[in-house]
Amino acid sequence: MKRPSQTIVRREARPISASRSLVSPIYPSVAYASESPDMLDSQYLGEVEGYTYAREGHPNATILAEKIDLLEGATGGLITGSGMAAITALFMGMLSAGDHVLGGNQLYGRSLRLMKIDLPRFGIETDLSDPTDANAFLAAIKPNTRMILLEVVSNPTLRVADISAITKGAHERGILVAIDNTFTTPFGYRPLDHDADFVIHSVTKLLSGHSDTTLGYIAARDTDHRRALYDFIVTTGMTPSPFDCWLAERGLQTFDIRYQRAAANARLLADALAENEQVETVIYPTRIDHPDHNRAVALLQGEGGHMVSFRIAGGREVANRLVKAAPKIAFAPTLGDIGTTLSHPASSSHRGMTDGERKALGIPEGFFRVSVGVEPIDILIDEFATAINAATNG
Repeated sequence: MKRPSQTIVRREARPISASRSLVSPIYPSVAYASESPDMLDSQYLGEVEGYTYAREGHPNATILAEKIDLLEGATGGLITGSGMAAITALFMGMLSAGDHVLGGNQLYGRSLRLMKIDLPRFGIETDLSDPTDANAFLAAIKPNTRMILLEVVSNPTLRVADISAITKGAHERGILVAIDNTFTTPFGYRPLDHDADFVIHSVTKLLSGHSDTTLGYIAARDTDHRRALYDFIVTTGMTPSPFDCWLAERGLQTFDIRYQRAAANARLLADALAENEQVETVIYPTRIDHPDHNRAVALLQGEGGHMVSFRIAGGREVANRLVKAAPKIAFAPTLGDIGTTLSHPASSSHRGMTDGERKALGIPEGFFRVSVGVEPIDILIDEFATAINAATNG
């Protein structure tokens, strides 16, 4: 039998077309072929644009990063495999043994663990302070403080940090400021517009918006800082999946619409919960009864966001009854889905704390956090009213 002169095993260039794909293609390739060693050198030297190995970058990550850059007013943002990977890259890419990092005392639970347990193992000192009190926060700075990490709106008590005063005080001391903007999103606040040095996102949440992808994002104001982050991300293999990047880009197309609808729903839900006599406290940043109301209105330009927290009386049994009485509201430790999700911090994000530590932060067993989705608001209000009634009346 005569062997064919061609083989289907060879990787050929894509077919030429005068038209283009409306949707971004998915690029699952691990490696990218170059024309010659000289061409490969030129790529690594930055003389020509191109991809070499997927751990070092791929088109789907670039497409997604550029879109988030546009939202954040950033340049050269980087996509990582998760939001916590972005925060880890920030610390490990920018800090060294002997440095000190100061964080807000109500950071995301895993960020708190990273600061309290993991960073000290590498010789990086850490402390936490209340970012709603700028004077007290800045007083916690040490001679070796290198970086500050803040969330604009805290998780889950939705307190609003005094970002302006803290950033000003930090920069006067030569300290870098990083903002985790996941809760707030670029539509609520743009950290780089307010002199932050780094902005971070868990793209998994509202930016992607469909709970089907896990990704992070980090951008640096300074190009040297960006290079340090890139080198650490590539070296440690914090590579994002091309498919996840493709999903997140698809979700990002409707971010504006989803954000506006979810934020409008959140305002109405917060007001409805506040009228419920069985609810002890409702927390929503732009409500007049929020402890940081004036700062929230100024900082967030009147945008309260899509997160609402509330508290009812009672312990774990009351919490169990409320969740069981709302079977169509997903009880899940996440936020930013197109549908509403309900979270119980005492059993999820802050489960690593003692009862006393949680109560000191205002997070007892009867505390719930709601990530409001885009459902018809009447349905949401009725579902929460029914669940709260079932929980408090046994």
